[in-house]
Amino acid sequence: MTLLIFLAAYLIGSIPTALLVGKYAFQIDIRDHGSNNPGATNTLRVLGKRAAIVVLLADIGKGALAAALPFLLQSDADQLMVGLVAVAGHCFPVFAGFRGGKAIATTAGVLLVSNIWMFLIAYISFIAVIYATKYVFYGSLSVGASLLVYSLFIPGHKHELIFSIFLLFLIFLHRSNIKNFIDKKEPKINDKRLKDDRIPPKDNKKRA
Repeated sequence: MTLLIFLAAYLIGSIPTALLVGKYAFQIDIRDHGSNNPGATNTLRVLGKRAAIVVLLADIGKGALAAALPFLLQSDADQLMVGLVAVAGHCFPVFAGFRGGKAIATTAGVLLVSNIWMFLIAYISFIAVIYATKYVFYGSLSVGASLLVYSLFIPGHKHELIFSIFLLFLIFLHRSNIKNFIDKKEPKINDKRLKDDRIPPKDNKKRA
C-alpha cells in the first residue's frame, strides 16, 4: 500500500497543469515562451493573470492531494515524504517528457496539509524576500532555506537531511536563474521587459 501511495503521489504531481492550460486554452506550449518554465510564474508572464491563477491553484491542489493520500487511505506513510514525491513529479513529470516546474506551488500544497507552521514560515519568507529583492527566484530559494532552519531549531522535527537535500534541489532547479542573475540578465518581478513575453490576444483562439 505504501509503495502504491508513493506511486500515486508521483503521478498526481506529474499532471502538467501549465502545459495543459497553454495547449488547450491558448494553443501554445508554455515551455517555448518566456522563461520556458511550465509553472505559475511563467504562465503569469506569458498568458496573464487568469491563466496563472488556474495553474497556481491546480499545482497547489496537486501537492495537497498527494500529502493527504496517507490520511485518505489510512496509511502510516509520512505525509511530508509522500508530498515531496509529488513535488518531484511536478518537477520531472512523466506525462511531459520530464520537463516540469520549479516546485514552489506544489510544495505549498504539501505543507498546507502536512504542517501548517512550516507552510506559514516558508511562504511568509517567500513573499518577504520577493518584496525585498524583487526577484522571484530568491523567494523560491528562501522556501528551502527557511524549511531547513525550521527543522534545525524546532524540537521534534527530524527532517534536517530531507530539507538540506530539498534546498540543494531548489538551487539545481533555479540554476538558470542564478546564472542569469550573475550575468545581470535575470528580470525583476516588476521589470517592464516581461511584457515582451506576453502572448498577444490576437494570437489566441481562446482566452483562459
